[in-house]
Amino acid sequence: MRADRAELIAHYPFPLDDFQARSLDALDEGESVLVAAPTGSGKTVVAEYAIDAAIADGRRAFYTAPIKALSNQKYHDLIERLGPQRVGLLTGDNTINGDADVVVMTTEVLRNMIYARSPGLRDLAVVVLDEVHFLQDTYRGPVWEEVIIHLPAHVRLVCLSATVSNAAELAEWISTVRGPTRTVLEDRRPVRLDNHYLIGDQTHDRMHLLPVLVSGRPNTDAIRLDAEAARHNRKQHGRRRLFTPSRLEVIELLDAHHMLPAIYFIFSRNQCDEAAKSCLGADVRLTSAADRDRIREIVDERLGGIDPADLAVLGYGQFLAQLEAGVSCHHAGMVPPFKEVVEACFVEGLVKAVFATETLAVGINMPAKTVVIEKLSKFTGDHHTFLTAGEYTQLTGRAGRRGLDDLGHAVVLWSPFVPFEQVATLVSSRTFHLNSAFRPTYNMAANLVRSYTSERAHHLLNLSFAQYQADRDVVKLEARLERRQLQLAEYLDRARSPFGDLEEYRRLKKQGERPSPGPVLRDDPVTLALLRVRPGDILHVEKGRHVGRVVVLSNAHRKGGVRLTGLTTRRDLLMLTAADFDEPPTAIGRMELPADYAPNRNDFQRRVAATLEKAEVTVAPRRRRAAQAFYEGGHPVEDDPDLADRMKAATQADRCAREVEELRVRVQGRSQSIARDFDRVLRVLQTWGYVDGWSLTDGGVILARLFHECDLLVVESLRQGLLDGLDPPALAGLASVFVYEHRSPDPPPAPWYPSPLVRRRWQSIARISYEMQDAEEEAGLAVHRAPDPTFVAVAYAWAAGEGFAEVVAAEELSGGDFVRTMKQLIDLLRQLALVAPTKETRHSADAAAQSLFRGVVAASSAITDTDTDAA
Repeated sequence: MRADRAELIAHYPFPLDDFQARSLDALDEGESVLVAAPTGSGKTVVAEYAIDAAIADGRRAFYTAPIKALSNQKYHDLIERLGPQRVGLLTGDNTINGDADVVVMTTEVLRNMIYARSPGLRDLAVVVLDEVHFLQDTYRGPVWEEVIIHLPAHVRLVCLSATVSNAAELAEWISTVRGPTRTVLEDRRPVRLDNHYLIGDQTHDRMHLLPVLVSGRPNTDAIRLDAEAARHNRKQHGRRRLFTPSRLEVIELLDAHHMLPAIYFIFSRNQCDEAAKSCLGADVRLTSAADRDRIREIVDERLGGIDPADLAVLGYGQFLAQLEAGVSCHHAGMVPPFKEVVEACFVEGLVKAVFATETLAVGINMPAKTVVIEKLSKFTGDHHTFLTAGEYTQLTGRAGRRGLDDLGHAVVLWSPFVPFEQVATLVSSRTFHLNSAFRPTYNMAANLVRSYTSERAHHLLNLSFAQYQADRDVVKLEARLERRQLQLAEYLDRARSPFGDLEEYRRLKKQGERPSPGPVLRDDPVTLALLRVRPGDILHVEKGRHVGRVVVLSNAHRKGGVRLTGLTTRRDLLMLTAADFDEPPTAIGRMELPADYAPNRNDFQRRVAATLEKAEVTVAPRRRRAAQAFYEGGHPVEDDPDLADRMKAATQADRCAREVEELRVRVQGRSQSIARDFDRVLRVLQTWGYVDGWSLTDGGVILARLFHECDLLVVESLRQGLLDGLDPPALAGLASVFVYEHRSPDPPPAPWYPSPLVRRRWQSIARISYEMQDAEEEAGLAVHRAPDPTFVAVAYAWAAGEGFAEVVAAEELSGGDFVRTMKQLIDLLRQLALVAPTKETRHSADAAAQSLFRGVVAASSAITDTDTDAA
């Protein structure tokens, strides 16, 4: 336990729960920790302790969240606790005090810092990964695994997760790739939850609010009602006895039973709006005069900066009237400032009923006394799916306010399409299995090629959670291989003598001469020496016409033996095997290779050769003279006072090198599904000219710097000049095809283009997309999402200065969809302003981003949505 633990936790007005204390014990003992506990249970205490401990030690802490809205929320929370000087924010949109002791950021920002080898990682002690179960998200999830795998080894992790049934598996994987990680599970909710089944009964003109489980078993009264209703329906020729209570009836019942405030989940934005309207139309009034005064204060404070004309377009009048009645909505169709108002009013207990889509369940701090789930199925865009146990747990996690409620309530409404037994099974199930969504992406592949050797890149991919779930032995072997390689490097450093060539001394001491030429064996002295060579080592090589120093660029291990790739001072690439050495090679020096590893590129070779020319090296020993000196009774290393320790380290290095080679062979013999997917991605990149051998082309360098769902399509459009020569509004319109996705089941309106040039450019982008999808299918990869021109007119008009009312009304867009798409477009344009090959395009992209960032979009900048839900 830390000596200052009592001081670090003294500000909490409550004693720590057992799971919190166990988590702090793990951190004090130098371990990482995975805390899986229900919503509202106090996981944040563990994160805050890790941050405070890092600050006390004079080091830094990063706090990552999956979406910008949560990053902003956590930033403000930490400022309240630590003060603005100690807290920074990096979300892509905002850069505030980035050198602070504690920096809140999105996971993507941290990933990019790791690939860029940011100096900010040096003093980093701990990273908090909030909502770590997000790694199952199809698009965003891989970033979490990249961060966990690539973070420097000295950084500890604090992973905060919802209750997942395979938390131990996740922690075991993190332990495998990063070192000791303790799993701390807490199943108990901070407030006990009662699950109810609400049934409308026409026979008795009443509603039954029944417990779903009685003594842990399905309620027999509910089963009996279901059976009686089925018999009644047959006798009455289909006329139902039971019915689903209306939304108004549910709110009135909850109010009568003192079960408000409530979050009422409806998996449709339009239906959420209709529910709030129906309550207002029925003169529902759940607020006092004092409540209404405070609501107006919050509204004025949060919405005062938005133009009144824009507010009118957003339905401000009805929005305010609903709030004053104590009801409202919360969904992705609303602009972020409106949602912030709803959250603030709900947290203060002013709004008593919020009709929300499931996106509310992600991270937002908005606990309720009761959660209502109208239907246990939801429409995904093309079909209906039944809620999983994990989704049910996530939704009902909002029920029960710690410190306010002794009991939380979850209410499921009766449905003719879902038998009660299915409801009971869902409620009683505690299964929330976390599955990795990791897959190699084009941007990831480009960064791996830029930063690592091929062998190292494949090794890192084999460490993924996806590979662990597919075949954990591969990950364990790779992790063991990594540890042995680090151990080997340590032994080799300890075995280097400043007095001479220790390997030569050992060889001469053992036998004097190398055995006669024959098959190269795994344990012959030359092969063992090659196994110990690392990229950056400088060797003296005599091969062909070359005699002199060579720097090792890579060390590949194949079934035929070890193969080195080296570079001479004249920029010649040499392939070296055991057959090229008469004696076991030893390093005569060492140099750092450039971070942008690209051995086939001329500029890389030029820089390395220049450094090699100036590198300090020891004189290459003349073997026969050394051997003669040895037999005459002496060798320079015998003057080394630490010779015995160095000989012992060299023996340990031999043993370790053999184990490294054995582990390599075992890894190559296992199925490596993720690495094979990576090779498929590389094939596509090679076909399209982004990778040449194991080097990035100019296009590949751009690809490594652009993070987007359609990364390769965007960069190929850049390479072909399709985004060049456009003014800012036209560029904004054309770039929108990469970010907009039509989600409604209704067909989109016919696209509009500001000029024939933009139309032709769109047609070229569509053609590239088709060809790229063909290449992806041929390689066995999932195809990328096709571009969509539906938003071109909106983006062009907004960038050209047209008013919000005109733009939204013309396209029948919701305010939330408009703002979210604009924010995504601004993010892409800002990236283009950094990576586009031509200065003119960079300037145009920057101007386009600035022209879009105005009005209601700028007013929404405090929170950027990534949530979407059904219309």
